[in-house]
Amino acid sequence: MPSNIAEGQGRLSKKEFKHFLSLARGSLLEVETQVLIAADLHYLSSDIAHDLETQTHEVLRIINALMDSLVC
Repeated sequence: MPSNIAEGQGRLSKKEFKHFLSLARGSLLEVETQVLIAADLHYLSSDIAHDLETQTHEVLRIINALMDSLVC
């Protein structure tokens, strides 16, 4: 996810940056899914899974706001 953001920042247009933010958003949602699976399989406690889910929602909010701020 951070690599997608960095790569997008290095591109020459806002449209390309927004595309890479979209990829980062998808990667974040994949991570969230893996956290939920890990919790279901009892690899993570429910408290840790909840904390991670809260953090992913905050990062998702930030990415969405950044995407919304880019006028292409």
